[in-house]
Amino acid sequence: MKRHGALALLEFETIAAGVLASDLMVKQAPIALLRCGTIHPGRFLILVGGSVASTEEAFLAGTRQRNAKQHLTGSVFLGDVHPALHDAVLGTRRDMQGDALALVETRSSPALLGAIDAAIKSTPVMLAEIRLGDDLGGHAFALMSGDLTDAETALSICTERAGDQLLAKTLLPRLDPDLRRLLDHGTRFGSCPAFELASAEYPEEVACSWDA
Repeated sequence: MKRHGALALLEFETIAAGVLASDLMVKQAPIALLRCGTIHPGRFLILVGGSVASTEEAFLAGTRQRNAKQHLTGSVFLGDVHPALHDAVLGTRRDMQGDALALVETRSSPALLGAIDAAIKSTPVMLAEIRLGDDLGGHAFALMSGDLTDAETALSICTERAGDQLLAKTLLPRLDPDLRRLLDHGTRFGSCPAFELASAEYPEEVACSWDA
């Protein structure tokens, strides 16, 4: 995976405005159009990367286009993006480490990226997973793990940075080992593996009339 020095993420409330911004951005500067497309509920998300100068130039082109003021719902420019966040946004997942788990959920994807970037630059937490928009009703969330003190600090930084875009947060001081195993496979319900706890209780087998 090629790593870019800077990332920018723009979110539009209309698809038309998002497609227009994508076109303007790639024409304005030599950037990589990493991902773009629709997310729930009918929004359009654009992720670009490249050098700091070219990414900022494209970012400004997208945020200052004629429909931006009316339809831009969120944006973030990360001129010195943390490597772990860069990789996580492009789909890399990491197994959780440490006892504690911090989860942050925001109303928009750009708000989450800005908050997580600040948190993992300030604390040694592990960014396990980040999800933007898809199958989340437009929300975004991230999982961070580590020692309890570090997880608490990261959560506090995210809360401050996200501001009114913060939807929910939670801290699990001692994550259950079985839940950890499931979350390490991912957070999508459809892809969650069937997993039965060794301690689970089951009713005693009862003969049914149709077995007779």
